[in-house]
Amino acid sequence: MVDKFNIRVYGLWMDGTKVLIADEQMRGLHMVKFPGGGLQHGEGLHDGLRREFIEETGLEIEIQDHFYTTDFFQKSAFSDREQVVSVYYRVTSNIDELPKKTEVGQDHSIRFKWQDISELNADLLTFPIDRHVLTLLKKTHSAK
Repeated sequence: MVDKFNIRVYGLWMDGTKVLIADEQMRGLHMVKFPGGGLQHGEGLHDGLRREFIEETGLEIEIQDHFYTTDFFQKSAFSDREQVVSVYYRVTSNIDELPKKTEVGQDHSIRFKWQDISELNADLLTFPIDRHVLTLLKKTHSAK
């Protein structure tokens, strides 16, 4: 029975036709996703996203605008008791180079890569909400 919400916040950082993707190892699990993560109690969405980017990349970001909030039911991949609600923002930063690999914790590391959205297949992303967002991102990007 689902009896908890898990609020997640993610950044869509575009560089021309490329989007930043996180290739993450955590507690023996491999995930490919957009950078970001879980909101902490007492934290706003923007504050949580900024914190996640600092933790994961060491970089400060500028939040540009809201892109998408989950509008369908999604059970957590990690707990049958949690419903996931994810919020995505377009972000940017004024850096020249990303870290190659970030050690977030003892058993948690992340590698970042720029991936051309036309070449990014939704099946490569781990989570269903990220796959949906990629579809929306491709539609939005091709309309420009």
